[in-house]
Amino acid sequence: MAYQPGLHIIAELSVTNTALLAQFRDAKDCIDHIIARHSLCNLGEVYHNFSPAGFTAVICLSESHISLHSWPEYGRLHMDVYLSNFLNDNDAITQAIFDELVYFFDAAIINQQTIKR
Repeated sequence: MAYQPGLHIIAELSVTNTALLAQFRDAKDCIDHIIARHSLCNLGEVYHNFSPAGFTAVICLSESHISLHSWPEYGRLHMDVYLSNFLNDNDAITQAIFDELVYFFDAAIINQQTIKR
């Protein structure tokens, strides 16, 4: 298969259930299930809760990455999902991960950019 650029989705979301943005525990569980469901390879991860609330998460995948950063005081979540297409066409999986996270957070998309790279 010749190299095809992968799908990269970057978005700012509005989340009304700010309890989901306060700490990473529930988001981590969701992401772990997503990674397993799509047979992706987690190479390492960093999750950090901020005080008094909010979190950041960066998951390094052999296929690339997922990152989240929350601001519960503003009801905002920034998300970045990218999977390369080096060995497989992962565009549908990238879109599914994004959609699953939007669904999990019951979020409204404020701003979304998609890049093929």
